[in-house]
Amino acid sequence: MTTTFRARFDGQALQPERPVDLEPDATYVVTIEAKASGMPASDEGDEYPLTVIERLAVDMGKDDLAERHDWYTHQRKFRASSGG
Repeated sequence: MTTTFRARFDGQALQPERPVDLEPDATYVVTIEAKASGMPASDEGDEYPLTVIERLAVDMGKDDLAERHDWYTHQRKFRASSGG
């Protein structure tokens, strides 16, 4: 199980900014990542960027979207890549 949440260090312990679903008195492995300067203060809309991308992702029904990105986004002519 992986859980990501924001916490504030009070000098002795990390205090979660919101309630977390963790078992009390259990031992956990914690990875610390400092808040980057310029990041907005935590609020209800503050989410991990990959979580936002996953939520917004839409299946466009195209099997070759990465290969023909310019065509689908800008209607540019498709250029087959040279094999070498």
